[in-house]
This record gives sequence, structure tokens and C-alpha cells, in this order.
Amino acid sequence: MTIWRPYQQMKNLKVPYKVIDAEGVYLFTEDARLIDSISSWWCMIHGYKHPVLSEAIKRQVDLFSHVMLAGLSHQPVEDLADKLETWLPGDLNYSFFSDSGSVAVEVALKMALQFYVNQGIFHRKKVLSLKHAYHGDTFRTMEVGDDEDYHYILKFCGSGFDCIHIPTEISALEEAFALYGEELNSFIVEPLLQGAGGMRMYDVAFLKRARELCDAYGVLLIFDEVATGFGRTGNRFVADLVLPDILCLGKALTGGYIGHAATVANEKVYRAFYDSDPQKALMHGPTFMGNPLACAVALKSIEVFENENYLKKIARIEQITRRAFEGFHDDRVREVRIMGGCVCIEVKDPENIDGYREFAYRRGVYSRPFLNYLYAMVPYVIGEGDLCQILDCMKAWFMR
Repeated sequence: MTIWRPYQQMKNLKVPYKVIDAEGVYLFTEDARLIDSISSWWCMIHGYKHPVLSEAIKRQVDLFSHVMLAGLSHQPVEDLADKLETWLPGDLNYSFFSDSGSVAVEVALKMALQFYVNQGIFHRKKVLSLKHAYHGDTFRTMEVGDDEDYHYILKFCGSGFDCIHIPTEISALEEAFALYGEELNSFIVEPLLQGAGGMRMYDVAFLKRARELCDAYGVLLIFDEVATGFGRTGNRFVADLVLPDILCLGKALTGGYIGHAATVANEKVYRAFYDSDPQKALMHGPTFMGNPLACAVALKSIEVFENENYLKKIARIEQITRRAFEGFHDDRVREVRIMGGCVCIEVKDPENIDGYREFAYRRGVYSRPFLNYLYAMVPYVIGEGDLCQILDCMKAWFMR
């Protein structure tokens, strides 16, 4: 049986590295120990085999691994909902759980549209999004994304709704609201850091102005913090700086142990669905929403994040990274971008990083560059020596 690999033309597939064990920040293959420089797609913030998280999984699995959330409940999901209510900013108090970040965003977009429909407002069909956006690979998340590599297939089935993409410039933001503000149901962003669109970084002033315009025009503001949440930008959540109406969480929600996600709404959004009319209910229900194993480990992940002062760890990672790249220059490099637990080298030509994956492997680093982007998003538990090994490897590529 062939495994159909992600984002890969199978005809010219490079042989994957087979992992036989993992611990801390390390992946072990049959012939190498590799520092995981990208946290297994940015989710393993505590590293592998964290004893507290592993024990939470074991303890819950001895009770039960899964029950459906329709007509049933259980302590882990109730505790996680309570924790998120007290832990998240503002009145982001209503958690709808699902099984992946893409689904969390799908739910958010569905909520935003139905929020207006439930009030008898049917003309707000447009969504505002960013250029170079990435919000997932399901169909509607691809529509609000802005990368042909991810959503060209949509050309063959037609677009289900109207989405406007703008750059992260306040003038473009103001122009979009002036033109379409009365037709928009939502503005969705990856706040401060656009991940798969190229680790693009922008200023919080853009988000503050977006919040003002959303309020002025009655538009819902959605933060997709599937990648940026839990410290990746150096903030606990960007929602701590600018408060959205709907917040999407995933990836590091469970410390990377199990796929799980949450779409968290504020009071205003929730009240638009709270009605005796069954048609105003949110008709959505992933099978594994509120999975007990995922909820149990998510609670422990948040506890570790709090108790071990992860924001201090992330600040230290950023400090070391900035120091490592002081004075770095190469004619093939367009820009080096650093924010919190993320560093990205954007090159001028994709050929400039062709072969880096194998180069890094020989130096004990696992990396997965894509397009023009050579980047690292390390586990927060990484030591200075291992972090410097990753950064030195990235620089060494350009010094051959």
C-alpha cells in the first residue's frame, strides 16, 4: 500500500526520513539524531516525550479514549472549555471544538456568515482576507487563502463566495472597507505572522486599525491563531493585543500530541445562535470534537506553558536568533525575518535553497524549506546549543 504524501508530486518523491524514536527536541532515524527545527509543522512546542503530557494521555486512555460530544459530555472537555474561558482575553468564552485547524477555520467562516443570516441579514456574503494568506486546505479555507499552489483546483468547481485579498497596508485596509464594508461578514487574518504564505511579518498597528473598522462597519474580526497562538509570535496570543470576535486555535493546543482545535466565539456571536428556533443552531459536528485524550493533554500543555514561563523561553529564543544573524548578508538573500519563535530566510530564487534538506540532515538538523523560504520554528524547550546548531546550519548553507 502506498502512502499518499502531503504537498508532494508522488512521481518525484524524495525518500522520507524514517523516524524510529523521538525525545526532547530530537528525532531519531536509523542512522542519525536530528534536531527538529520546525516542531513537526510548528505544533511540538514542548518537544517529544514530555513526561507530564505523556502521563495525561496514559491516564485518560485507561478511562476511555473517545465518546461523541452530541448527547454526552465528560470532564476533560468541560475542564478545557472552562480553562479557555478564563485563560483567553475578553469575552472569548464559547468554545466549539473540532479535530484540525482547517476545520476550526471552516467553522469560524460558517459562524460569521450565519451570524448575519440568523439576524435576517442576507447581503453580507463577502469575506476580507490578506494577500499571501493561508488558512488550511479544505475548500472554503482555500478560498480565503491566497496561494495558487494550495487552491488552483478551485478553478474547476467554481467559487462558492466572494473573497477580497489585500496587502498588510493600512491604506489598502481602509480602501477595502470603504468599498465593501457594508457587504462583508468577516475579516480573517493570521495575526502578525503569516505562516505558509512565507513567514511574512507585519505590525500590530494594522490589526488595531482593522478592529476599529470592523466595529465601525459591523464586521466580525476572525483571528486564525492556529499557527501563531501559544507564543509563536512572542505573545501568548496576538488576541491579547487586539481582541477578535472569533479565535481559531489548533496545532500547539495539545502540545502537538493529538490533532485537535477550537473555534472560540465572543458573547455577541454566540447570542446570535442562542434561540428557540432550531434553524438558528450551528449545524456542525465533527466526530472527534472534544476528544477526551486531546482535551486531557491540552489542559496539561497549557499548565506547563504557564508554570514554566514559556514566554520567557520564547524571548530568549528570539534574542539568541537575532544575535546569530547580526551582520549576516548574502546576495542570494532577499530578507531575514525574525519574530518570537520564528526565523525565516527568504531567498531570491528557489534554486538558492535546493538541496538544503540533505545538507541539514548531514549536520544533524531536520528542516523542510519550501518555495523561497528557509525557516525554523523550534520547540520552546530547546537549549542554546541546539538552537545555535540550527542557526549556524542555516548560515553555513550560504557560506559553502
